Amino acid sequence: MSNTAGQVIRCKAAVAWEAGKPLSIEEVEVAPPQAHEVRLKILFTSLCHTDVYFWEAKGQTPLFPRIFGHEAGGIVESVGPGVTDFQPGDQVLPVFTGEGVMLTDGKSRFSIKGKPVYHFVGTSTFSEYTVCHVGSVAKINPAAPLDKVCILSCGVSTGLGAALNVAKPKKGHSVAVFGLGAVGLAAAEGARLSGASRIIGVDLNPIRFNEAKRFGVTEFVNPKDHKKPVQEVIAEMTGGGVDRSIECTGNVQAMISAFECVHDGWGVAVLVGVPNKDDVFKTHPMNLLNERTLKGTFFGNYKPRTDLPGVVEKYINKELEVEKFITHSVPFTEINKAFDYMLRGEGLRCIIRMGD
Repeated sequence: MSNTAGQVIRCKAAVAWEAGKPLSIEEVEVAPPQAHEVRLKILFTSLCHTDVYFWEAKGQTPLFPRIFGHEAGGIVESVGPGVTDFQPGDQVLPVFTGEGVMLTDGKSRFSIKGKPVYHFVGTSTFSEYTVCHVGSVAKINPAAPLDKVCILSCGVSTGLGAALNVAKPKKGHSVAVFGLGAVGLAAAEGARLSGASRIIGVDLNPIRFNEAKRFGVTEFVNPKDHKKPVQEVIAEMTGGGVDRSIECTGNVQAMISAFECVHDGWGVAVLVGVPNKDDVFKTHPMNLLNERTLKGTFFGNYKPRTDLPGVVEKYINKELEVEKFITHSVPFTEINKAFDYMLRGEGLRCIIRMGD
């Protein structure tokens, strides 16, 4: 691979030209990595809800044209000046950290016919090659199968860590999980691994309930089935509220419900979902005075470069099952199918095979 080091690479990328429109497979130029950057060959990527959210221009600072994608696995093609932690051939997971341009010089490494194309959260994995800052790349065990562990670079680790590192349920605790997509089910899995005795799944899509049983969810609540607020339903089910709740939807009403459904005195609510930019969280101050705790987390409080390799080892050591999160697989040329699955609420994670 080193014969391309220092040169512009021309490759295929799925480009979002405007909000909400299908991605277009284009030939892009990928510049060589600059100081403290690495250029990666992406082998497998996956679609995460955050990609869809920003593609719909609901997130902060919408930028187009843009190359989305941040949940992925690949190998280092070349390294920029000053990079000592990586070398060509290293197996890595990129991790979202940055912005629409590179931290080093505020410019993009992608272009089409000389015109820049924006990055996405410092990763842009919907491209056969991408450039990342070294701070947003984790080197992992070369024995790990990238078509499986690529999903650990965002959603699964986020949910798992929200439970294990932030909510920290104790054995015998009750836990409510709001949103039963991949992140929420990873949170449920974390609660199960912690020994929680009751895991209450909350979702508007009843199709998800059967699937969630495999992740340790013991009971289900669909807010649409009740006339009263879901936090009141959960409080009644649990004799005053759950010990822990984890919100994984990004819906501000679900965030408020997640906070208000934990027990007075010791309940802890953890917010994981990304809200709309104009959302406001409103609750009565008594909910805090009554010794409920509200926390937020980014990437499940894992430190990407140092902690993510350990999560991969959990999978290799069969302490963590990743396969059950993967429900679809498509070739890169059919990447828009992955968007269709997610928009329809079908399945959990769709692996996108870059070589196909």
